[in-house]
Amino acid sequence: MSNSQRLQVPPLSLYVHIPWCVRKCPYCDFNSHQKNGELPESEYIDALLRDFMDDLPWIHEQGQGREIGSIFFGGGTPSLFSARAYERLLNGLLQHVRFATDIEITLEANPGTAERDKFADYRRAGINRLSIGIQSFDDAQLQNLGRIHGSNDGRRAIEFARQAGFDNLNVDIMYGLKEQSLGAALADLEAAISFAPEHLSWYQLTIEPNTEFFKRPPALPPEDELNDIQEGGLALLAQYGYARYEVSAFARAGRRSRHNLNYWRFGDYLGIGAGAHGKITLAPSSSALSTLTQQNQILRTRKTRQPGHYLEAARSLLPTPFRAESTAIATADLPLEFMLNVLRLQEGFTAAQFEAATGLGFEVLQKQVESLQNKALLIEEGGVIRPTEKGQQFLNSVLEEFL
Repeated sequence: MSNSQRLQVPPLSLYVHIPWCVRKCPYCDFNSHQKNGELPESEYIDALLRDFMDDLPWIHEQGQGREIGSIFFGGGTPSLFSARAYERLLNGLLQHVRFATDIEITLEANPGTAERDKFADYRRAGINRLSIGIQSFDDAQLQNLGRIHGSNDGRRAIEFARQAGFDNLNVDIMYGLKEQSLGAALADLEAAISFAPEHLSWYQLTIEPNTEFFKRPPALPPEDELNDIQEGGLALLAQYGYARYEVSAFARAGRRSRHNLNYWRFGDYLGIGAGAHGKITLAPSSSALSTLTQQNQILRTRKTRQPGHYLEAARSLLPTPFRAESTAIATADLPLEFMLNVLRLQEGFTAAQFEAATGLGFEVLQKQVESLQNKALLIEEGGVIRPTEKGQQFLNSVLEEFL
C-alpha cells in the first residue's frame, strides 16, 4: 500500500447476525432462514463467543487496546432470541474486550415477536436501542410485503418499547409499495412520526435479485410518483425535526445511529454469526499481528453462511472454522470502497479523513473530484467534500467516477 504511514486505525464496532425468521419476506435478500421448530439459542450463543475469540487477535493483544463503540444485533429476526441469551453473550464479550462507556447496543425487533415483558428484559440485559421493522401501518400493504404482523402489532411494539424504558428508538418505514399513492405513503410516514421515535429509517422498496419479488414483481408506482413521494416525505420529516444525515436515515438532534455512522465513515467492525461480514484495519502500529498476517492493510471478512454449517464449525477442532473469507482490499479498490460509504452521508469528508482511512494520498482522487465538481455533483466548502443535492439524486453516477 502506497503512502502507508497515513493509514490509521479507525473506531471499532461489532455486528452480530441472528439468521432465523418466522417467515422469509418476499423482498428480503439478507441471509435469513425460516425457523423450523425450536431455535438452538444456547448453542448459537456458544458459537458466537468462539467466533469472536477467533477474531480477537485481529484487533488487539490479549483483549486489551481497542474498545467497542457500538454493537448491532441484526438478522433475520434477533427478537426471536431471549434476553437471557443476549445477556450471556454480552457478559462473555466483556471478559475479553472493553466496551465504550457510552456504548450503543441496538437490537432489531419484528413487531410480530414483540412482547411487553420481553422488551423490558432486553433493556435490563444491556440493550439500549431498538430498531423496529414496522415497514407500513397499512394492513393490506403488510400483507403484500409478506409481513407476519398487522398494523396494530406495530403500534403495540412501539408502546411496549417505551414502557420498557427505551428512549432511543428507530422505526423502519418503506415507501414505493404496491400501487401506493402519494397520500398513502405520507400517511404511513405521518403515523410513524406520531410516535416520536428518535430515529427513522425511511426508504424505497427495491426489488433485489434472488427474492420472491424479483421472480414475481409487484406493480410499483411510476418514477414520477416516487419522486413526488420522496419530495413530500423529506418535507414532512424536516417539518417534525428529523434531520437527514444519510440517504435514508433521519434523526432528532444527537440521535444519529452511531453504529451505522461508523460503517459510513469507513470505520472497522467485526462480524460474527452466520454469514456476517466484517472490515478490519491492520495498521503498522499493530505489532501483535506480526505473526498472524501482513500488517498495513484493510481486510474484508465473511463467515460461513448457512446456520447449520455455522453450528457445525463451532464443533470443529480447526483454527478459525467460521471464516469463509478473509481478503485484503486491493489498493486500487480503496477509493471506491471509501466513497461507496462516505458519500451516503450529508456531512461529507475531508482529504485528511480519506488519507487516514485508506493510507493513500488524496492526489489519487483529485482528478475525479474536480470532474464531479465541474458537473455540480460534488461541492467543496471549508475543506469538506460532499455531494450536492443533484449529486445525492444521482449518487450512482457519482460513484461510477471512481470505478
